[in-house]
Amino acid sequence: MNHTYKVLKSDIDLFAATLSQVRVYVVQSLCEDLVSVVDYGGVVEKFSSKSVKIAGKYNM
Repeated sequence: MNHTYKVLKSDIDLFAATLSQVRVYVVQSLCEDLVSVVDYGGVVEKFSSKSVKIAGKYNM
């Protein structure tokens, strides 16, 4: 299966993901080319400059 993704870096990216209710994942960067999935997440419910609420859980 082919998956495409976009890294959400700005408030605008998070706002767009919130409005479109796309499924998001929480990942941790291990090195320049490698990431590890921390949580398979869900839709963004709420976000601020300090945290993001995804599927009922807050992530910083």
